[in-house]
Amino acid sequence: MWMTPKRIKMEVDEALVFRPEWTQRYLVVEPPEGDGALCLVCRRLVASTRERDVRRHYEAEHEFYERFVGEEERAALVERLRQGDLSMAAAFTPEERAARAGLGLCRLLALKGRGWGEGDFVHQCMEVLLREVLPDHVGVLEGIDLSPEITRQRILSIDSNLRNQLFNRARDFKAYSLALDDQAFVAYENYLLVFIRGVGHDLEVQEDLLTIINLTHHFSVGALMSAILEALQTAGLSLQRMVGLTTTHTLRMIGENSGLVSYMREKAVSPNCWNVIHYSGFLHLELLSSYDIDVNQIINTISEWIVMIKTRGVRRPEFQPLLTESESEHGERVNGRCLNNWLRRGKTLKLIFSLRKEIEAFLVSVGATTVHFTDKQWLCDFGFLVDIMDYLRELSEELQITKVFAAAAFDRICAFEGKLNSFQTHIEENNLTDFPALSIVVDELKQQFKEDQKIFDPDRYQMVISRLQKDFERHFKDLRFIKKDLELFSNPFSFKPEYAPISVRVELTKLQANTDLWNEYRVKDLGQFYAGLSAESYPIIKGVAYKVASLFDSNQICEKAFSYLTRNQHTLSQPLTDEHLQALFRVATTEMDPRWDDLVRERSESNP
Repeated sequence: MWMTPKRIKMEVDEALVFRPEWTQRYLVVEPPEGDGALCLVCRRLVASTRERDVRRHYEAEHEFYERFVGEEERAALVERLRQGDLSMAAAFTPEERAARAGLGLCRLLALKGRGWGEGDFVHQCMEVLLREVLPDHVGVLEGIDLSPEITRQRILSIDSNLRNQLFNRARDFKAYSLALDDQAFVAYENYLLVFIRGVGHDLEVQEDLLTIINLTHHFSVGALMSAILEALQTAGLSLQRMVGLTTTHTLRMIGENSGLVSYMREKAVSPNCWNVIHYSGFLHLELLSSYDIDVNQIINTISEWIVMIKTRGVRRPEFQPLLTESESEHGERVNGRCLNNWLRRGKTLKLIFSLRKEIEAFLVSVGATTVHFTDKQWLCDFGFLVDIMDYLRELSEELQITKVFAAAAFDRICAFEGKLNSFQTHIEENNLTDFPALSIVVDELKQQFKEDQKIFDPDRYQMVISRLQKDFERHFKDLRFIKKDLELFSNPFSFKPEYAPISVRVELTKLQANTDLWNEYRVKDLGQFYAGLSAESYPIIKGVAYKVASLFDSNQICEKAFSYLTRNQHTLSQPLTDEHLQALFRVATTEMDPRWDDLVRERSESNP
């Protein structure tokens, strides 16, 4: 469920309270410390007490116990598990346990971005460990095969299992939205990652990777459209249930006459006369906006510095924090595009700015040009870029907060637009309070050029901020179009019926007059409230809830994919089919757990 700010302080947050009925249903108990849910079977702690997370653990790990159906059977099962009787778990043969272990290790290799061939190394490490610590148990490794080919097949099996779970849930979606991210560059090929966010009848959100599309093979917008429609059809979804699209702001996505968004909006007709809501720039916000701010191609210059440091200054102690962060983000080897994208993150630029004196000294020592350090305009542009990109980074991190509705995300965007207005005014007044890096540069230049009265040009930066304001206005204009719907959804009891659409006024008046619903609204989060709202009594309001809840309220899943790509660029650049690449991205971004029992059963059936 999605958590939004409460209207009043609650004594107990019902969304995070252990429920006694879960003990028989999911075989968990409340732990002594009171946080999470303790599994009676595997004795693992499920950190969250949202029913969705508890249910997913049970379905993924202990589906075997579904055979105990009757209430008395379940009660007896719980009692035996409480006493530590796990004899029924022995239903797994040694071969099945070895298969489960092999599948789990292959999934871990994929999550960490390790190559197929590293499974054998892991097997050798475990063998050495067991020979020294538990010599009597070395034999258990005989049934665990981690050869490259087996690892590759198992990753595909896990991907198929996760995809089937997604498709089963997708058939029950009341509404869904797509996120299209075309910033995935693997080796020399460009991919479109298609993510889906759907809402079921109980308003439970599901976000996952739907498919990846190789843009080298699907260059035209028509070919892209066909590939997306095919993926939706395979998932059992119709375009009529699509409510929103969130994309990057590349021409391929938002071109006025030939962009993919235009094609999809023409094809999709949402119920209740809603047009498909589109907002671009939501993905990689700080990355894409920086192209408008980087007025002096500063990123390209800094990229050259970083490459030189990584080749000729790697042992210098002053650069160790920078190199450590670089390797943690994208490994030792990285292509130029990923390096530039990494540098466009505000946090990284701040670190480089703090090392500018050390970098200048290093460039002098290796005989490289230092002309930029004597260019007043370039230095001021550098300081301004550092400050603005840091603000964009903060906004991007706020937009990665999950389990809020689109209304909350839109509020953050509006708040940032207010900041831009303030920046515009302060720059005009030569007030650099909001620009600490630019202020430092200006102070240094004033000491260096005491006779120069004009160190920086405020008009130059006002123009950049104005361009950024127009970009935000353009990218999120559709959210402004449904602003009243978002407000009605977030605050149904305080929204004045006369401002609501005519079709919903009767239901809204009826809702606001219901004391019981008001009491529920006060103590529940919005997801719980709308999940319990009667679809028969309030069909239009419930329909609006499905649509608003299905809009992407966070870019976190796209950021997970982007981080996985940049960290593991070297591994992903190895010869991989599109099918294997999709499997790796799905394993890296999904919140679902594979259903291990199904995977083991499939393996047993294929190898009788």
